[in-house]
Amino acid sequence: MSGRRIKAATIDVRVILYIPFLIEIQRRRSRKGPVGLVSTSCSCVFRPGNVGHALGGRSAPVLFSRLFDGLRVKSVGARPVLIGTNEMLSHSIAHIASALRRREFSAVELMTAALSQHGQFGDRLQAYKLFDEERALESARAADQVLAGDDHAPPLTGIPMSVKDLYGVDGLPTFAGTPRQLPEKWSQDAWLVARLREAGAITVGKTHMVEMAFGGVGINPNWATPWNPWDDDTHRIPGGSSSGAGVSLWEGSALIALGSDTGGSIRIPAALTGTVGQRTTRGRWPTEGVVPLSHTFDTVGALTRTVEDSIYFFGCVDPEYDNPLRLLEQLAGTELAGVRFAVPRCGIWEDCESDIADVLKGVLSRLSGRAGNLLEIDGGLLDEAFELSLGRRRIASTECLAFLENELPGWLNILHPIVGIRVAQGLTTDHPEYQAALADHRRMAGQADQLFDEADILVLPSNIISPPSVADLADLDRYGEANAAILRPTYPISALGLTAISIPVGLDRNGMPIGLQLVAPGGKDEALLGVALAVERELGTASQRLGRPPVLRNGEG
Repeated sequence: MSGRRIKAATIDVRVILYIPFLIEIQRRRSRKGPVGLVSTSCSCVFRPGNVGHALGGRSAPVLFSRLFDGLRVKSVGARPVLIGTNEMLSHSIAHIASALRRREFSAVELMTAALSQHGQFGDRLQAYKLFDEERALESARAADQVLAGDDHAPPLTGIPMSVKDLYGVDGLPTFAGTPRQLPEKWSQDAWLVARLREAGAITVGKTHMVEMAFGGVGINPNWATPWNPWDDDTHRIPGGSSSGAGVSLWEGSALIALGSDTGGSIRIPAALTGTVGQRTTRGRWPTEGVVPLSHTFDTVGALTRTVEDSIYFFGCVDPEYDNPLRLLEQLAGTELAGVRFAVPRCGIWEDCESDIADVLKGVLSRLSGRAGNLLEIDGGLLDEAFELSLGRRRIASTECLAFLENELPGWLNILHPIVGIRVAQGLTTDHPEYQAALADHRRMAGQADQLFDEADILVLPSNIISPPSVADLADLDRYGEANAAILRPTYPISALGLTAISIPVGLDRNGMPIGLQLVAPGGKDEALLGVALAVERELGTASQRLGRPPVLRNGEG
């Protein structure tokens, strides 16, 4: 691999002052036995040793010129969409919702199946911070009463969902990945939770997450780091910050997994766990009731098992629609023929590990054959957007620090160093450097439409490295290197105000999922979903293309 390195933020004087506190925190934590820190060194450059040029150090233009050389793409035949380990759960949400209405099975039977999945795999996968079986069954009984008395029951009646522990949920505590429960105001339904409750969905529990949603790796030393089900032997990262979301879907205890996406926190875990996750256009849905990381970049949404499920979810949530089946029918008419796909020439491809790049170029070859269009465009704006995220003027750090100081005084002192050291780099909101960073962000977002002058959809990796093991990231520097690499393909999309979706398309050399990121202009959420559905129908769903995760296969044996 090439020696090209992904940089990270230089650390300012406040972090130096923070070091004694970090050492004390490390000393206390080392007695408790969570993932420890080998070093509290404040190295200013991350050096990801496993991230290099995609093809033996070749530049991006050479990579693109060789995208289709000698490719032989194996066709994926049409097969049933079997996703869960229980037959009742092994269908699309639309199919399950219809079966509930036809009384093929009850909501209690469906929930019992979901709870059984958690009973079988919950201790191993560790997806949940809190799992409320009694409350879920009580809600399922109420759902059966609704279904029995109303032929027009809400579209998600009886459907189990998991909720990232960043969302307020009536009657449940919120920790946001921190060691301490947040004040009572964060135990009330967030806007998205309320919308889904109105649609009939049932919360089974709150999933683990990175502390304060500040990181893409998925590790949380305060509580637990979910086990990525695609490796039965090694505890690999699930991606974050919505780290339990994708794992809960494969566990079978949830059919919808709420997450949030600031710099990639829906798309990253979707990519690394072989699920589907969309970053909606910022402002499309309110973030009310969700603990904020960065009000400039935060969005809310969900991970699902298939694109079809994502569309059904979207149609249930978005105020523009009153019938998810109608939206699904509308978007099902999207054809690949004529879609102008574009591959941006940028550092994202240069940093992509070669085996991942090989899988993706095979996928692009197949899509090009169906669409008839695959362009190469200048992606320099994506690199510029990523460079902005690495400077000392980090927008997210400043806005997270402001939230803590205003809403949770003293909370910075309880954050684990892997998060606290970066939050401590935040500036005051009236600081000239923060204001300059905001101005740069607005300028680049205003230029983002230029990426689509000749294209409808940009195609990029969702992940450029194979998920490392949790043990490998115990050192603070190595954690930082991995975090920078994992955010590399997703953060620029957030910074430019675009909408994107990650769909699973293959497995890497370690048998871990690879995500393809489809990107559309901000505000084109439905068009993006339509193209993603057409791509999924061409390539197959995760279960069809990837098979079943080893943890689940072996756990059933």
